[in-house]
This record gives sequence, structure tokens and C-alpha cells, in this order.
Amino acid sequence: MTLSVDADRVLADLHELAAASGGEHAGAKRLAWSEGWSAARAWLLARLAEIEGVSVDRDEAGNLWAELPGDGSTDGFVIVGSHIDAVPSGGWLDGCLGLLAALEVVRTLAGAGAPPAVTVRLVDWADEEGARFGRSLVGSSAVAGTLDPDDVRGLRDAQGTTLQDAMASVDVDLDGAAAATSRLDGARAYLELHIEQGPVLLDSGRLASAVSGTFGDERYLIAFSGQSAHAGSTPMHLRRDTLAAAATAALEIREVGIRHGGVTTVGAITSQPAVITAIAGESELMLDLRHLDAEKLSTMLAECLDACERAAAAFDCSVAPRRVFGATPTPFHPKLIDIARAAVDAAGGGDGPPIPSGPLHDATEIGRLVPTVMLFAQSDPPISHTEVEDSPTEALRIAIAAYGATVGEAIALVAAGALEPIR
Repeated sequence: MTLSVDADRVLADLHELAAASGGEHAGAKRLAWSEGWSAARAWLLARLAEIEGVSVDRDEAGNLWAELPGDGSTDGFVIVGSHIDAVPSGGWLDGCLGLLAALEVVRTLAGAGAPPAVTVRLVDWADEEGARFGRSLVGSSAVAGTLDPDDVRGLRDAQGTTLQDAMASVDVDLDGAAAATSRLDGARAYLELHIEQGPVLLDSGRLASAVSGTFGDERYLIAFSGQSAHAGSTPMHLRRDTLAAAATAALEIREVGIRHGGVTTVGAITSQPAVITAIAGESELMLDLRHLDAEKLSTMLAECLDACERAAAAFDCSVAPRRVFGATPTPFHPKLIDIARAAVDAAGGGDGPPIPSGPLHDATEIGRLVPTVMLFAQSDPPISHTEVEDSPTEALRIAIAAYGATVGEAIALVAAGALEPIR
């Protein structure tokens, strides 16, 4: 089916939400499970309430769903959406672009005068960013069945609040989140729009693109234990300095990423007792590594953990790695990729090969279970998770139009029985 959405209406919604969340380039105030996040969701609920025929509810993991029923001729449903939560002082487009483009898809279908051939469900995934607790894709992983409550219940934010308590503050029970898996029963496709958050499209001069898949990711907290002691009285060769061990490991971890053509990041090293006149007796290193190839990702992980072991031994320390998150590489559905690529070209974005996504998205989790595709709008400057995040207006218009057209074609495929479910 042909689906033409109103890009101006999406842009107006984006500007309105940005104004309500601190300002376009003032840093988004929508940290997951916070009052600002709840306020943004209230804003979204008000927009959904304006659409006739749409019902809204929330699942056991805190994901927000809105449903526009189809005409009854086709079983199952198509999912559109993204996330409204943001990192602290984040950008005005990250997540919201895809969510509000999905809102416009539902609004356009509802105003078409007849129900769509397939039921369409919009979703606002809970805590995609993982900014407070280091565990991304909380809501989508619960729906995908990969969230283990025991792995995350003890995670704490900078103020000492646990993830479990943060979820409880908005009436979400971590131990009941697994029941949200039922939300994928009958799902036939998932489509998500996002800004690229990187330099590939800008470097090539392309304003939008289909996405081939998302990188796999391994995320660890590495605890080094040594001995705190007086900085003045302890000779260098007798020190059990955990900060020195962690810093040594961090330099080798960088080389691992370069060696294998992936990315390795030490996001932070925190140490105790954090006194200028004391040797660090305890240090924790935050490790994130990503690759599009599962085997190379596994090799990178082994080499990073080995670097930590060797660095700890060199400084007479012990080391204990703790895995806090993992995601295998997720290739997207070939047929949907072809449709998205053609839609980008037809919208004025030019033809070009699909690009992979280094950042994780909710599509990473859902794409292993449901035919999935993403589209990217060019980022300029080519950075994200910062106040200066932006995209050219023309790139946004093209990506929004291409996204709407791709959703329309996906609905037609599902209605024709030409897009078989993965599971």
C-alpha cells in the first residue's frame, strides 16, 4: 500500500517535545524511570488520545503500546516505534525521531477513512538507553525474553538507587517483566527510524539510508582489588595499585579494537578510597566492545579479559569481571532492507548500500524474533548523546517519508502473506 506521511507534522511534534524536555539544544531531560521521562510519556499519551480508534496500555516491563486495529482480513500485526527516554543532557532527536514518525504513521492510517489491512501497534520501549544503570534495551529485551532479573536487580545509578527500585517507582515489577514476551505473539514485522549518530552518511553525502543490521555488544564491569596504602610511605615496587592495573588494561583494550576492526571502549574507571594521598585499593573499569561479526566479537572479548588478567598480575592485584549486558549481531530482514532502500531513493535520498549500525537499538532485540528493518537519517554534526546532536531538516524529511513508505509496503507484504514470521 502507498503510505504518505506528513513530515511537517512530525517535525512540529519533535520541536514541541524538545521544548517540553528542556529545549532543543539544552540537553534532553528524559532519563528512564525519572519524573522527566514520565512527563514525556504523558505528553505522548496526550497525542495518542487525539487519534480516534486507538487504544493504549502498558506491558509488564513498562513498555507503552498503542493499537490501531486492522480490518480483520489478516492475522497478526506490524509494530512501529522507538523510545522516548534519553541520556542525561542528550540530543533532541535520539529515539524521539523514530517514535514520533511512528506516531504519524498511526495518525495517517487512522485518518485514511478505512482500517489498514493489518493491525498496527506503536511501541515506546522502556529504558532503551541504559544510561542510569548500564543495561541498555531493558524493555525490548524483556519482550524478547533475554532479560534475566537476577543479572540486573543489583545495578545502581550514581545516587545509589537500584534498577529494581527505579522500576518500582513507576509501578513496574522487575520480576514480572518476563510476562511481556506475549507482546510479540502475532508480530509480523518491526520497523524503526533513527538518526545515524555517526559520520558514515555525512561522509558519503547521503541524507538517509536503509540499515543492514546492528553490531553485537559485550558490556562488562571489571573489578580490580589490591591494597589501599599511604601514598608517601609505600615504595613504588611494593604497591598493589588497582588504578595502575586498570589504566594499563585500558590501553591494551584500545589496541584490541584496532586490531580486529571493531570498537572497544573504557567508559570510566572509578577508584577507592579516591583520596589524593592514598593508593587506590579498589578500582572498577567499565568495558564496552562491539563488532558486526560474532566470532570476532568473541575473540575481542577474550583478549580484553586476558589484558585485564595480565594487568592485574603485573600489579599484584586480583580481578573479577562481571557481565552486565550482551547482544549478538543482528542482521535485518533482506526483503525489508530492499524495500527501505528503494523508499529512501524514491524520497530523494539517493540509492546506496545499506549501512550497519554500531549503536544498539531496540531493533537489535526484536530483529532476532520478528522480520525487522531500520532506516537512518544523516547526523550533522555526526555525533549523538550530546546537546549539539542535530540532523539537516532535509535529511529528516527524506527519512520520515521513506519510513512511512516502508511501513506501507511492509503492511502490504504481511497482508499478502509474503513476509513469513521468523519464529
